[in-house]
Amino acid sequence: MTVMRDTVVKSLAKINVQGDENGLIPEYEVLVNLLPVSLLNTFTERIMAAAPADRKAEVEAGLVRAAYECGYHTGCGIITSEIFNDVVMPMVTEGEKDILRGAYAAFTAWGWAKSGIVQLKEGEKMIIRAFDYYEADSGGEGLRAYMLRGLSQAFFDLAYADPYPDGMDTYVCHQTKGIEVGDPYGEFVVTKK
Repeated sequence: MTVMRDTVVKSLAKINVQGDENGLIPEYEVLVNLLPVSLLNTFTERIMAAAPADRKAEVEAGLVRAAYECGYHTGCGIITSEIFNDVVMPMVTEGEKDILRGAYAAFTAWGWAKSGIVQLKEGEKMIIRAFDYYEADSGGEGLRAYMLRGLSQAFFDLAYADPYPDGMDTYVCHQTKGIEVGDPYGEFVVTKK
């Protein structure tokens, strides 16, 4: 597991991914914007600060949903891309487990989150630990890793729910610990809805 993770991180980190003239990255058979983390965090904090107290949970759910939708559709493109096929798939010996491990190694390689799976019960539960992630230093109050929550749910759906696009919303992810509240790492638990 560690060998696969290290190999994937090193291999993907070497790939020079460049934005085109519009700032889009046409790699991995999906289009992704190359934007600074501070833009995401500033937007998130402003929208949460502007939300009335009785609507904060709704706004939080919307931020997680936005990350989920992106993660589900973009994630499918990534795990079916030529690059993922060349770098990760030759090391896959345990099916969906290894594809998920490869996805979190990709998160690390691309700077999204230094994260990995610490517990996995196929199709039922996954626990992720992250030692760095976008919202870790966002400056807001409470657990704030909306992006990693949405992406973790999306990737578990892609691995264990009905085939894309019919497996949406089979699982849910809850954040149980966070660097942003003083914990040594973020912890994320994915379970069936």
